[in-house]
Amino acid sequence: MDLSLSPSDLKFQKEVRDWIAANFDKDLRASMALSKNGYVDKASQVAWQKKLSAKGWIAPNWPKEYGGPGLSTTERYILHSELSGAGTPNVAPFGVSMVAPVIMAFGNDEQKKKHLPSILSSEVWWCQGYSEPGAGSDLAGLQMSAVRDGDEYVLNGSKIWTTLAQWADMIFCLVRTSKEGKPQEGISFIVFPMSLPGISVRPLPTLDGPAEGQHEINQVFFENVRVKIKDALIGKENEGWTYAKYLLEFERGNAYAPGLRHMLNKARKIASKEMDGGEPVIRNPDFARKLALLEMRIDTLDATERRVLSSLSAGQNVGPESSMLKCAGSEAQQAITELALEAAGLYAEPFVQDTVALAGPGSNIESPTPEYALTAAPSYFNYRKTSIYAGSNEIQRNIMAKAVLGL
Repeated sequence: MDLSLSPSDLKFQKEVRDWIAANFDKDLRASMALSKNGYVDKASQVAWQKKLSAKGWIAPNWPKEYGGPGLSTTERYILHSELSGAGTPNVAPFGVSMVAPVIMAFGNDEQKKKHLPSILSSEVWWCQGYSEPGAGSDLAGLQMSAVRDGDEYVLNGSKIWTTLAQWADMIFCLVRTSKEGKPQEGISFIVFPMSLPGISVRPLPTLDGPAEGQHEINQVFFENVRVKIKDALIGKENEGWTYAKYLLEFERGNAYAPGLRHMLNKARKIASKEMDGGEPVIRNPDFARKLALLEMRIDTLDATERRVLSSLSAGQNVGPESSMLKCAGSEAQQAITELALEAAGLYAEPFVQDTVALAGPGSNIESPTPEYALTAAPSYFNYRKTSIYAGSNEIQRNIMAKAVLGL
C-alpha cells in the first residue's frame, strides 16, 4: 500500500489549488458560507459547474470517449479532496454522477448523443424519481405505473423527497411496468422532460428552511403523463432494478474526510468566538474533548479512504468498503453539525425557516444571530438525512454483515 503522492500528483494538486484560488470568487464564498447543504441558488450553482466544465473537471469519473478528462484514480481523489476541502459548491450529482453512468452503460447511441453532452455542459438540470410515499427504503415496493399504450407509456403515481425538482429540466424514474413475479422484476428505468403535461411539483417544507423558491425537496405528481418509449426507456423493460443498483454504486462514491475537515473548521470557528462562563466555548474541557474525538474520527476515515484509493489504483474493486465509508462519513457529518449547534448555544435558538435568506449578504434586515452561526441550526436539521439517503445506514450495515461477516 502506497499512500504518498508522486511528483506528478503533487503538480496536479498545485494546479487544482491554483485554479480554485482563481475561480472560487468572493461572492460565491460568501454564498457558500450561508449554505446549509453545500449548494447555492441555481444560477450560481450552474455558473460554478460551467467553470468546472470549461476546465474539464466537472465529470472526473467519465471516460474520455464521453468527454471525461482522463484523470487517474489518484488525480480524481486529489480533485475531489481539494474542492471539498476548500468548501466549493457540490456538483449536483443527479446528472453527472447518477444518470449519466447508467446512460453510458445501458442507453442506446441516440440516448447517449442526446443527453450526455448537455449533462457535461450543465445546460440541463436533472432530478431523481426513486422514492415514493410507500416505497422509500423498500424501493422494490414502488407503485408508480407505466402502462403501454401503443408506442407510449402512460405514467400515473408520485415520487417523494425529490431533491431540487423545482429546478429540473429532466427526471430519471423507476416505474412499475409489470406486476408479474418478484417486485424487483417488474421495474423499468425511464427518463423524460419535467415539462410534459400532467406533471406537477409540490414543495415539502422542512425544518432546515427554506426561503421561497429555494426549498430542497418536493413531491412530484404524474397524472396520465405520456412518454415515447423509444426515447424514455433505458436498457430493457423490467430490468430497471439492475440499473438502479448500478447507479447506487456512484451515489455512494467520493471521499468524506476533506469535506468533514472543512465542516469541523466551521464548528471550531463558532466555538472560538462564542463565550461560555467568560471563556471561549472551545476552551471548555468537555467541548474540547468532543472536538478532539471528531478530529480522530476524521483522521481514521481519511486513512481508510487512502487505503481504498491505493486498492483502486492497483485495479481492485471497492466492494463492501463503500458501505463502511458511507456509514462512517454520514455519521461524522451529523456529529459535526451537532457540535456546531452546541457551540452556537443561544444563538441557534432564534433560528427561523428563512433566517439565512433574509439576513444574508445585501439584506437590510439585521440578523438575530452572528453571520458565522447563521447556518448552525439549518445545517443540523438538514444533515439528519445523510444516514438515510443513498441506502440507509441500517441497509449498509446489513450489506457489510452479509459480505464481510457472512451473516
